Amino acid sequence: MEKLKRRIKEFGLPRIIILAFFLFLCIMAIVRDLNFPALLSNVIARMPMDGVLVLAMVPGILCGIGLNFGVSIGIIAGLLGMTISMEMGATGLVGLLVAIAISTAFSTLFGYGYGAALNRMKGSEMTVSTYVGFSVVALMCIGWTLLPFKNPSMVYAMGTGLRPTISMDGYYGAILDNFMKFEIAGITIPTGSLLFLLGMCLIVWLFLRSKTGIAMRAAGSNPLYAEASGISVNKMRIVGTVISTIIGGIGIIVYSQSYGFMQLYNAPRMMSFSAIAAVLIGGASASKASISNVLLGVFLFQGILVLSLPVVNDVFKVQNLSEIMRIIITNGIIIYALTRRKGGAS
Repeated sequence: MEKLKRRIKEFGLPRIIILAFFLFLCIMAIVRDLNFPALLSNVIARMPMDGVLVLAMVPGILCGIGLNFGVSIGIIAGLLGMTISMEMGATGLVGLLVAIAISTAFSTLFGYGYGAALNRMKGSEMTVSTYVGFSVVALMCIGWTLLPFKNPSMVYAMGTGLRPTISMDGYYGAILDNFMKFEIAGITIPTGSLLFLLGMCLIVWLFLRSKTGIAMRAAGSNPLYAEASGISVNKMRIVGTVISTIIGGIGIIVYSQSYGFMQLYNAPRMMSFSAIAAVLIGGASASKASISNVLLGVFLFQGILVLSLPVVNDVFKVQNLSEIMRIIITNGIIIYALTRRKGGAS
């Protein structure tokens, strides 16, 4: 009994409730004779769509900056990579790779400056990162109207500036989703997107076991011991921040190609909250995270989002109730994680 109580305490009662709620939604979807295979297909499609953005949380948490609310900086870099690649006329797999390359270049530059700023504000990283993320998104609202893009599929027909929503059709929309896609028992499997997510997870897993990755984790978990061992904590924090920013940039590219549209202006502002909620639901904390937390968290989070709308609407006939539940779950799990922090540690 004591062992069971300890397990429950470690995993967290809110996470157990969320897991039980997800199973309840699955049962209700079957009982109410909803199209469960189609719903499950949507959940699986959303996993790689959002999974890379959730994966971006892992290096930030392990390097010691905590929950990276400033991943919006990487998202902006990814959007710049996509808009520039489309302006160049790059399409297909080449266009996708060009967008990732440009995004990585911007993410490295932005991430270094962002990491250096966080090093000057130790102890308040999550607060600062939130303000920085919001500020960068607000600044780019001006930038999207002033950058000299000419592609008619991106700019307004009259006046200047980019459109808020830009279609990826004809460029590299759904290029990963459609690669080796197949259907089994009515469930569609987006093989290419899933392989890309697993590939990104493998890269991060290998990095965390490299010499630099081990040093970064040591700096994040015990800064004093790391300094005594000759590890530059500030340098490792910047390394983790840069990697988190790079993955965030790649994540929005994967998200946009799957969604079919690129969303500019204020759209990236709240994306970090969903990514953070997902990794926390998977069992991560403000100081510890793993690849398994990412995969489990994104599956549960997206599963609840996808299943709650049809189930709630079918049972209660109340509009927007599922959106209210999404907001409660997203912000509630973040608040829970923050209340678990004591003296700067989870």
